[in-house]
Amino acid sequence: MIKKEAILKALSEFPDEVSIDDLVDRLILIQKIESGIAQSEKGEVLSEKEARNRTGKFSI
Repeated sequence: MIKKEAILKALSEFPDEVSIDDLVDRLILIQKIESGIAQSEKGEVLSEKEARNRTGKFSI
């Protein structure tokens, strides 16, 4: 869930006219960042090796 203050801050950073798509994209990004920070604080993180194994990508 996104906090109202984050929404208001995002709105204040936009110009006077903004598309709904741009606003929604920004709010989704803020929500994902806040969610990631909360997961990190709870220790719900993966090591780089674990992440690469899950995505099937290998280091060079």
